[in-house]
Amino acid sequence: MCSSDPSKIAHVVPDRSKPSTRDTPADLLSQLVIANHILFERGVLDAFGHISVRHPQEPDRYFLACNKAPGLITVQDIIEFDLDSNPLDADGRPVYLERFIHGEIYKARPEVVSVVHSHSPTVVPFTIIKDTPFRAVCHMAGFIGSKPPVFEIRDAVGDGSDLLIRTPSLGEALAREMGQQDLVLMRGHGATVVGHTLKQAVFRAVYTEVNARTQAVASTLGEIICLSAREADAAKLSTEGQAERAWGLWERSAAIMHNSLINA
Repeated sequence: MCSSDPSKIAHVVPDRSKPSTRDTPADLLSQLVIANHILFERGVLDAFGHISVRHPQEPDRYFLACNKAPGLITVQDIIEFDLDSNPLDADGRPVYLERFIHGEIYKARPEVVSVVHSHSPTVVPFTIIKDTPFRAVCHMAGFIGSKPPVFEIRDAVGDGSDLLIRTPSLGEALAREMGQQDLVLMRGHGATVVGHTLKQAVFRAVYTEVNARTQAVASTLGEIICLSAREADAAKLSTEGQAERAWGLWERSAAIMHNSLINA
């Protein structure tokens, strides 16, 4: 159980994470490759999971890698999709089964610029336990809020699915469950986060895992004091303006790992 004290609210600073209109498709493709490597290096993605970004000039399209391990993605692996998640230039490259997560969220949320779907290892346990709901417990994860939704796939298709979002209707159901939140958990599966920029989505995906580790460790020590809804909102504003700072460090660390992989 969590308790919170709403009487002490963090100082709020302006949100500096608004989408950039200066990014070209080539810029975003390069950033998308780096994002894949960062999320692998930070332990959010392994051989599975994916991140996409909306086309900066064609909002009814998005970019997503082909069906390949995120840590190995290059610019040549990026495919353009329409919002029905049909590949426009696959040229025989295989596509992710769960690409509908991305297309249907972009349809439902015009303001969203990037989507990350992960099986983040410390997050998954919180999707299957009822007695300890996932909550924002540290200031870097204020975007999680006080009650993130949990998508129960049985409510959409009944028993017997493989838990994958492999159809447009399942992607639509997931987007509906997410609503206007920044994060939706997926029972027995993982989580999906969104951002107004690619770097913000990466920031949120990383700190979702950090928050899960923090909450899991704290739960072994005693009663957890969660962020109140007002604290979460204030922390979200003050920390997410620093996404660029985190990106710079993570990009360098991921480059070192990627170079060691390809040269092994």
